[in-house]
Amino acid sequence: MNLPLRHIFLSAFILLLTFTSSAEIKLPQLISNSMVLQRNVKLKIWGWAAVGERVTITFNGKKISTLTSNQNKWLIMLPAMQAGGPYTMSVQGSNKITLTDVLIGDVYFCSGQSNMVLGMERLRENYPNEIKNDDLPNIRNFFVPTKADVTKKYEDLPTGKWKQATKDGILEFGGVTYFFAKKLYQKYKVPIGIINSSVGGTPIEAWMSEEAFNEFPSILAQTKNFKDTAFMNRQKSSISYSAASQSKTTYVPNTWYKFFMPGYWADQGIKNLNGVLYFKREIDVPQSMIGVPAKLYMGRIIDSDSAFVNGVFVGNTTYQYPPRRYNIPANVLKLGKNTILIKVTNTNGKGGFVPEKNYSLQANEQIIDLRGDWLYQVNQVFQQPNNIQKLSNTPQPIVAQSSPTGLYNTMVAPAINYAVKGFLWYQGETNASKPKEYAKLLPALIKDWRAKWDLGDLPFLFAQLPNFMEVDYSPVESDWAQLRQSQLKTLSTPNTGMAVTIDLGEWNDIHPLNKKEIGERLALWADHLAYGNKLDVYSGPLNKSATIHGNKIKLEFDHVGGGLITNDNLPLYHFAILGADKKYVWAKAIIEGNTVWVWNDLVLEPKGVRYGWADNPRGANLYNKNGLPASPFEVMVKK
Repeated sequence: MNLPLRHIFLSAFILLLTFTSSAEIKLPQLISNSMVLQRNVKLKIWGWAAVGERVTITFNGKKISTLTSNQNKWLIMLPAMQAGGPYTMSVQGSNKITLTDVLIGDVYFCSGQSNMVLGMERLRENYPNEIKNDDLPNIRNFFVPTKADVTKKYEDLPTGKWKQATKDGILEFGGVTYFFAKKLYQKYKVPIGIINSSVGGTPIEAWMSEEAFNEFPSILAQTKNFKDTAFMNRQKSSISYSAASQSKTTYVPNTWYKFFMPGYWADQGIKNLNGVLYFKREIDVPQSMIGVPAKLYMGRIIDSDSAFVNGVFVGNTTYQYPPRRYNIPANVLKLGKNTILIKVTNTNGKGGFVPEKNYSLQANEQIIDLRGDWLYQVNQVFQQPNNIQKLSNTPQPIVAQSSPTGLYNTMVAPAINYAVKGFLWYQGETNASKPKEYAKLLPALIKDWRAKWDLGDLPFLFAQLPNFMEVDYSPVESDWAQLRQSQLKTLSTPNTGMAVTIDLGEWNDIHPLNKKEIGERLALWADHLAYGNKLDVYSGPLNKSATIHGNKIKLEFDHVGGGLITNDNLPLYHFAILGADKKYVWAKAIIEGNTVWVWNDLVLEPKGVRYGWADNPRGANLYNKNGLPASPFEVMVKK
């Protein structure tokens, strides 16, 4: 059958367009305008093009070419270069790409869960001067959007851009990484690049490659299943449940009841309730606050909420952790009586308003305190249907970002060609339910990443978990303390550093807002490990030995700096001693020079010591004179 001539020409034209498109050079997300390249190491610049296509890079006086492989990939090695810029990079093939504002400096790959990614935008009230006045264009941030997949490794990261630490750009930095970078930049005046690849609520296993689990057989078997199409199809067809689908209205409100805000309704006469509640309060607004934009601060709410002022929707938050800051247009507030209504939805645990947060209405530099008596009514109650039972062998859906390799495949593997100075890691909260395993998992991740980047034992710096949750006034067991111990043990891995943050947390917020000191404490370790500073003190006291002397235990420490002190001029606190009965009791402790003596007169045969061993060890006060806190620890002793 003969085709019309126009169809032949059309087909040829489409084929030509397809060939031309596939022949064009493509660069990965990280190789882009305003990037920071690592100084003093050979640099990999890579991408994709048509098979056999010649690609030429011109950069900083260098011109190097290569041919594209039969997998449509190309890679060019640039020689090591000193810090500098801005430069222009030209990538020439069938098409030409010109990259501008390229710097050469130090690059850090930063990862973990939400405390690593918690942004400067969330910290506006904490660091207003920095956000308003800082102008540091040589500090750059590349934020990696969330993407997860357990079935395969990706060749490129999700779409992102390098942003400068200027004006609005600074708001996109993670708080920890910004203050880390700023501290180093101010000292060394070398451009700093931050690649922030972090996802809230994720376990360490999700950030590790399949090869990292060779010493973890059960996890390795799980990753093998992810490549089994039949297995994955079974997961897709499994039953999933959501709070919405399992809920039903069992209560119809007909009145309002008193509620003292902030607080949890479980502590104010409401038992075992997950559901939807409405809270309202009338306030008097003066003339001076009328006709101008206002802001409603509602602290933190568990779990989600929507806010209304005089019936006008002013904002909502879909999960518990962000601070509630809602903008109110200038025409909403009125003179005299105004009504604030908050719709709260809670699906698990104690719902309500987290104490010790900012609850206020602010306008024209005036503040109305919203703490105190409110009214509430229950709108909806969520109940689990009792006629559905999950069998233990029923396949459960796989959540890729919570599963082994799920984030490595998409948010780490595509970046390993990009040379870095070192790694920052802030994670552990999600693994706290199995804290002893972390002592093996964290070193395994470090080994894994160093092998993948293939740049030697790069500095790996991590934040120890801060204080969090309610305070115990008796010696207790604690998963968070045990995970801190696992983090402490990881310092035996060469070229690692740990920022102790036991004094920087908040009892009522898993996302403490003092990110400046955390970032700067990590920078102290970087100064030592990555820049070779041997003079300055970079860590708080770390226990190095424990010996028995009668009924006392003598503790010696590394990193005593100018000497051991208590930071509050009170006696040493939060030491506990283990007796022959295998129970811990509070102990007396004194500082003598650079050692600490610990004892309890009723414990004649001490077996071990704990310091700061609690979820929230308030009052733990051992520091060095350089202002850095001692790490919590547990140590066993033998005669």
